[in-house]
Amino acid sequence: MKPRVSLVLGSGGARGYAHIGVIEELEARGYEIVSISGCSMGALIGGIHAAGQLEGYRDWVCQLDYFDVLRLVDITWSAMGAMRAGKVMTKLKALVGDIQIESLPLPFTAVATDLTRQREVWFQSGSLLRAIRASIAVPGIITPVQEHGQVLVDGGLLNPLPIIPTVSVSADIVLAVNATAQTPRPISLEALLPAERAAEEEQREREREAAGKSFSGWLGGVRNRVQGMISSFSDEEESTGDTWSSQTERAWSKLDMMLASFDITQAALAKYKIAGYPPDVLIEVPKSVCGAYEFHRAEALIELGRYLAAQALDRHEAQRDHTWASGEPVDARRHPRSSGLPRVDMPLPLSSPKRQE
Repeated sequence: MKPRVSLVLGSGGARGYAHIGVIEELEARGYEIVSISGCSMGALIGGIHAAGQLEGYRDWVCQLDYFDVLRLVDITWSAMGAMRAGKVMTKLKALVGDIQIESLPLPFTAVATDLTRQREVWFQSGSLLRAIRASIAVPGIITPVQEHGQVLVDGGLLNPLPIIPTVSVSADIVLAVNATAQTPRPISLEALLPAERAAEEEQREREREAAGKSFSGWLGGVRNRVQGMISSFSDEEESTGDTWSSQTERAWSKLDMMLASFDITQAALAKYKIAGYPPDVLIEVPKSVCGAYEFHRAEALIELGRYLAAQALDRHEAQRDHTWASGEPVDARRHPRSSGLPRVDMPLPLSSPKRQE
């Protein structure tokens, strides 16, 4: 019988591409994914997989370069966010159609945050695309979803690693992927990949540079696009006498600071969630491997996810085999990260979640 897995996919922007690699490794080993709970990029990847279109999505994102990503940035003058994400959602609709969550072949939960009521919102029915769109709405960056008196933004604001929706599912293991993991010191994507894969990624970067598709050129394009939106929030005293170049620099600094601040908050919250509800298998993608907006690095990040998943599953399977050989009770296999110590019950989420219809 195939081991049954409840899969938890966390937020993390472009680092969420690693979720694809994790899913591929699980399937290659014969694991059966019986439920998915996701937040932000985790909700997007998890929803696409549940709808059976992950391969098509993977093929698309692996072809994106810097400027393809830039063309997907649809700037808006809304005071509630700098981008609409309309072009991305159009692509997702072409992949999955207007499917309902209750029509998916396995239980799926996308987590968003309602700013009005200051609580989590769990999408477990209704439009899959609407649930994904609400869950990916990074506050101040991507415009929120507004409906029924709610202002819905990225679920990572309250719960970047939504383990709780999986606890009622009948599964052999809960596997969580934290794509905002903190490390004692910054570590690069190339440093984590196997040597051969790291060399391939470095070669891809050199080819992009040689073709004039450098990160600095892409970054300049993004800066120009977001400048008008972000600088409009500056007070008059700041903007007086500034050149276009200096305004652009300041605008990008603000955007970078917003994303970095959100990353730090999510990393701290994820640690809290893991401590309160330890998964059986935890895969951690350091938040230093790439920026949240480096969506042109899909191929390497997918490979990283698969590599980290293989390592984590090897450890879990070795421990499981040892447990069976020693004749320990089955229940002793649950929550191995607790190291045999009594599990301390932690409080429920900071705000009670609402199940969205």
